[in-house]
Amino acid sequence: MTEIEWHKEEDAILFQPIFSTGWRFYATVAVLGALVLWGVVSYVIQFQRGLGVTGMGFPVSWSFYIINFVFFIGISHAGTLISAILRLSQAEWRRPVTRIAEVITVLVLGIGGMNILIDLGRPDRILNLFWWGRYQSPLLWDATSVTAYLTASSVYLYIPMIPDIAMLRDRCPPGWRHFFYATMALGWEGTEAQHRVLNRAIAIMAVLVVPIAVSVHTVVSFVFSMTLQPMWHSTIFGPYFVVGAIFSGTATLLVVMALLRKVFHLEDYLQPIHFNYLGLLMLVMVLLWTYFTFAEYLTTYYGNEPNEMRVFFSKFDGKYAPFFWGMVVCNLVIPFPLLAINRLRTITGTVIASVFIIIGMWLERFIIIVPTLANPRLPEYAQGSYMPSIVEIGIMVGCTALFCLLYVLFSKLFPIVSIAEIREGREKSEAIVQQRLRRYTPGLGKLPAATS
Repeated sequence: MTEIEWHKEEDAILFQPIFSTGWRFYATVAVLGALVLWGVVSYVIQFQRGLGVTGMGFPVSWSFYIINFVFFIGISHAGTLISAILRLSQAEWRRPVTRIAEVITVLVLGIGGMNILIDLGRPDRILNLFWWGRYQSPLLWDATSVTAYLTASSVYLYIPMIPDIAMLRDRCPPGWRHFFYATMALGWEGTEAQHRVLNRAIAIMAVLVVPIAVSVHTVVSFVFSMTLQPMWHSTIFGPYFVVGAIFSGTATLLVVMALLRKVFHLEDYLQPIHFNYLGLLMLVMVLLWTYFTFAEYLTTYYGNEPNEMRVFFSKFDGKYAPFFWGMVVCNLVIPFPLLAINRLRTITGTVIASVFIIIGMWLERFIIIVPTLANPRLPEYAQGSYMPSIVEIGIMVGCTALFCLLYVLFSKLFPIVSIAEIREGREKSEAIVQQRLRRYTPGLGKLPAATS
């Protein structure tokens, strides 16, 4: 098989989800669409009747929506941050993974921001933040950083897609798809000058997006740590939230990779080595998360401040103990052996660990927010309690289904694995092989194209 034929076969595999549609695609869209509709109906009920249909009240005025906001913003670090660092470090194994991760970032950022609007009850009041907002408030820092991150991530996702979009443009017959791809390809012809400009733009965005990504979850933590609430007013919250974001983001990336590998038959691209390397990264995050969690709770215990101890014991042996110890089991007890033992760090092992980590990190956000609000600092106010309503559960399910639905639709419009990056990596590998063979075999000259 010649190199050209191999490329054609590769194109067919990676383009197949775009140009072929079966009943499974429509069934998936129908199921996810129904769940999204459940979320929409739940929100309409809340919009008409007010936040009284939720489980929120006094003193627990933040709950599922803020938990989901922090959780989704954390997952966004799976894409741009990991992709940018791997690109800057020139890790060649990143090539099949980058786009999968970057799409996650853009989608969950939008959904995370949407949860803030849902939590407001009256979404029109978000305009007050821009009309009357003061930069002394961490809330305005949050809005600014998330907006900047969403903009940078969208550009960082789009720029490397241009060569693949041009391939789609050239493959499509005249029609709405051809017009759509031709518009998005920006006249790409693959010239040497265009490649230089594209590579320079990607490098600039990779450098810019790393500090923006780190700042986003740091600023999200400031919404809590800048207050005087017990177990929120902590200097460690910034790095703690960033570590947790990378932790949950990597876990989400691994789950999505495994699903795409199975559904689209991408075994030749998403190989065990990718799961092994990302599993090792997640092992480091397990240890860092454990260290920060231990330091945070140990400091609180030794401080023995009465208001903080009331929150502390509500987590350790009070009404929120099942959630706290569930978090520990999901984030440490189960994933650590699966990721630390080589023979367990398989594709199956890393995916199992990732699923538990996703659950555990959602529980962590719950444990941070609800117990503190349920134990007000003023003694004249009794302890509060919180139980989510069916409306909140419906909106949460709808948001999760919306992310999945948008991801499915994206994979239907664009290659989910970057063909341009795969080819670039192969050309680099072949050039290195040619160079080494010429070095050790004088007078050999250029070898013919690889065959299989």
